[in-house]
Amino acid sequence: MTPVLSRLTRPLGVLGALVGAALLVGALPWLSGDDPALGVLRAREVDRTADPAALAAVRDRLDLPADPVTGTLGFLGRLVTGDLGTSWVSGAPVADTLLPALGVSLTVAGTASLVALVLAVLLTVPALLRAADGRLTGGGAGAAVGGALAALPEFVLAVLLVSVVAVGWGLLPTSGFTGPANLVLPVLALGVPAAGVLARLLAGAVAAVAGESWVRTWRAAGVRRGAVVTALGRRALSVVVPQVLLLLVGTLGAAAVVEAVFDLPGLGGLALDAALVPDVPVVQAAVVLLVGLGLLVGGGGVLAHRLLLGPALTGSGLTPEVVPAGRRPRRAALAVATVLALAVLAGLLRDPAAQDVGARLAAPSWAHPFGADPLGRDVLARFGHGALVSVGLAVALAAVALAVGLAVGLLGRADRTGTADVLNALPAVVVGIVVAAVAGPGLLSACLAVALVAWIPLAVHTRTLAAQARASGFHVAAVTGGAGHWHLLRRHLLPVVGPPVVRHALVRVPHAALALAGLSFLGLGAGAESPEWGRALAETTGYLERAPWVVAAPALGLVLLGVVAALSDPRPQ
Repeated sequence: MTPVLSRLTRPLGVLGALVGAALLVGALPWLSGDDPALGVLRAREVDRTADPAALAAVRDRLDLPADPVTGTLGFLGRLVTGDLGTSWVSGAPVADTLLPALGVSLTVAGTASLVALVLAVLLTVPALLRAADGRLTGGGAGAAVGGALAALPEFVLAVLLVSVVAVGWGLLPTSGFTGPANLVLPVLALGVPAAGVLARLLAGAVAAVAGESWVRTWRAAGVRRGAVVTALGRRALSVVVPQVLLLLVGTLGAAAVVEAVFDLPGLGGLALDAALVPDVPVVQAAVVLLVGLGLLVGGGGVLAHRLLLGPALTGSGLTPEVVPAGRRPRRAALAVATVLALAVLAGLLRDPAAQDVGARLAAPSWAHPFGADPLGRDVLARFGHGALVSVGLAVALAAVALAVGLAVGLLGRADRTGTADVLNALPAVVVGIVVAAVAGPGLLSACLAVALVAWIPLAVHTRTLAAQARASGFHVAAVTGGAGHWHLLRRHLLPVVGPPVVRHALVRVPHAALALAGLSFLGLGAGAESPEWGRALAETTGYLERAPWVVAAPALGLVLLGVVAALSDPRPQ
């Protein structure tokens, strides 16, 4: 491939992904099999009969396209001039509603990302201090706490904050967006679980960096502890910074449920409402904005990574090594997994469908150890049977995401933005709506929607670590010695990149379960009778203040799953 073609391949690929995303959204009405005019008529005039004359009038008045290709090309043509189009439902310019919503979402998501980073750094400080002294084994306590926080369902945490802090204590507003006070609870609902993910990644990065040869050299040379801690933190942070920036865009697109809880006029809720109508111009504009932000953020992540590493990234200054993990984290993981497994086994011995009307919302007792749900069904039974669905599917989805993420991250270029950064900007909710339009709502559709986006953070993490590994002395020596491409992948990159990405995938197991839960919450996942944990949370969140035990069981199951994932370190002894 000539240098000119090589330089053009990446921009063309990104442009193709952007146009493809716009076309996919533009085809939403046709994928669902409905007439676009019928959807618009139902949204604008509920009582009007959908006769041919009425549908024809809607098409003429709004100039609806005859097919998705024509509509998407027209949208992209207007976009070049800065015109985001006109809403099919309201008839107002899309920019008038979309840009203020984007401002709200950027404010919430940006603040939540900053809070998440600060909390993650604070959780990692003990590990940094132990690593500087040469006493760190595994990821430290911060990894376990991070795993637990990462498994907190955002919408359950949001409802809990509203019930306790806003309603119970009267300290903060329950909804709206009129001032800084309205930011606190939504930011906590989004930022605390995100801090868990970042803390787990940062703890793993610290453990990996602690085994590099320069750390031992600095300690042997008597470099003061503070300098070693600072260098360790900067080196570990270089791995996590791209993830922080990805988190900003991911939060922008995936906060629809939290925005609904707090009645925030943000981009996520606006895009979701428009997609359900469907109001294609609004959804297309929202997706294009998210994709544009994804590209900017992806490029910013690569630039920040290079600036933090400095000359080491190109000067063979990195020598990553595998650091043995201690036995105590594994024993703790086994203990937590045993408790979770016993609870699941106890639930499997009970009937999840049996109803006792007299026991509706009954508190925990000998007859119902975990209480009863609003229909009088045993919560322990539904917890156990739901675990088979939630945990089993989450593990399978994480395994698929791991395989795809490793392949994309190792075989792609690590120093450029690309398709992964474009796809990262597409919320799982929007993908779920598109999949549901084609295959119908259900658990299989929800799994497919989650799988389509779950590999992206793992691919970005992989490419970041691969860039560092390629800058190491042993990799440069192997290349100089004439090692082939597949030999380098198998013997020099996978042993270094694989373990931390596997640990990242373990952290993503609860997140896959949470993504399924969010889709079930919106009616795009498991059916009403399913004991799946996400569906159970969707059905019982409204009873949190009156009967907290109905929410506690599936929520605690997700948290324990996160703790097990955080404490399970696959590195060899």
